[in-house]
Amino acid sequence: MRSDGLELESVFVARQPIFDRDENIWGYELLFRSSQQAGTSCIVDDDNATSRVIADGFMLAGDGLSHGSKLLINFPARMLVEDAAFALPPDMCVIEILETVRPEPEVIAALRRLKDAGYTLALDDFVGQPGFEPILGMADIVKVDILGRSPKDVIGLYKQLKPYGCKLLAEKIETVKIYELTRQLGFEFFQGFFFCKPTVITGKKISSSELSKLQLLERLGHPDYDVNDLAQIIAVDISLSYRLLRYINSAAFSLRAKIESVRQAIVLLGQKQLAQWLRVVVMSDLSNTRKTGELAFVSAKRARFLELMAAKTGMPSESMFLLGLFSLLDAILGQPMEEVMRDLPLDDDIRDALLGKNSKVLDWLKLVETFDRADWEKLDAALDKLHLDPESAAKSHAQAMAWAAEILGLSTPEDEAPKPRAPSAR
Repeated sequence: MRSDGLELESVFVARQPIFDRDENIWGYELLFRSSQQAGTSCIVDDDNATSRVIADGFMLAGDGLSHGSKLLINFPARMLVEDAAFALPPDMCVIEILETVRPEPEVIAALRRLKDAGYTLALDDFVGQPGFEPILGMADIVKVDILGRSPKDVIGLYKQLKPYGCKLLAEKIETVKIYELTRQLGFEFFQGFFFCKPTVITGKKISSSELSKLQLLERLGHPDYDVNDLAQIIAVDISLSYRLLRYINSAAFSLRAKIESVRQAIVLLGQKQLAQWLRVVVMSDLSNTRKTGELAFVSAKRARFLELMAAKTGMPSESMFLLGLFSLLDAILGQPMEEVMRDLPLDDDIRDALLGKNSKVLDWLKLVETFDRADWEKLDAALDKLHLDPESAAKSHAQAMAWAAEILGLSTPEDEAPKPRAPSAR
């Protein structure tokens, strides 16, 4: 992320995870939109603006990815023909061909150049429509739009695509039932909001360890907690101590001298930032799989975003932080939110919002959910309803993504960042 933040101010970036058959994160689709182009698609018409969106969005969303993770980026026909994709590293980026791209000769030639240079190609939003056979023959991955389709339709699409030998990605999955069907058929990758919903196991209760962590998180939301108690909790926990020292010595602080004691780190962070860090790390500890680990990142990002926006609007920052942090607790713990809330004393407004009831902060929760779904039309309406400046919101969202990666220890060092590839000769 650029230090001045100027080029990120007008760019909204959503990052949606893609899972493999073992429910490990294989990659992310990056979804962009300029806040100045209300209701438009993620790629705008102006070449310079498009290049800036791709470059800034890639650098921002690529921060914190685990080694080997892929990034899928949408490309319209003109950007393919003009070889814009060559600005991105082929070992990390998957070129996603929009469903609006027609297999014209110049498009096929551009795709061949990308294939020859080692890029992976994915066809987006395939629903069985004719005319895409030349692209299907070149695609490494086909993203099949599953939303609203019957099991019979899904099976038909699978049989239609099987002769091409490409890997299949089921996108827009919103139910466990459809997920299980596509997995049984042989789909390789899965994308959708099904992972945000809890899989409830009958009779499963929140463990005492989980409950104590939740209660600790709740205590951190009160301004009168004892910072010495927090220091003691960290000091006796090897994992927390290690991660605290790693965090305080990270590039985010740019300290000249290395900090080697927990007490030094606590003093440098200060009470508020220490509590903030501890909340996110404890939430991460509740997430014991790659799937729920992604939810911990999203929760931290939401929390920081709401905190930043609260500072601009006069809302209570501590409460807003907790609202974002707890917004996916049901999915992380695999329990209905009603059961989670039963064991967690919270402010009524936060509790009601998390339960989907009318609340002073419900619209804020809907705002962060809309961000993550990349529903740009609803995002404009949500920002307008809360009287928020889109430019300021976009910048805060970008900062929140970078902060979540940093505080969870996910940030990629600059010297390990992937290098773009030079365009090949035509």
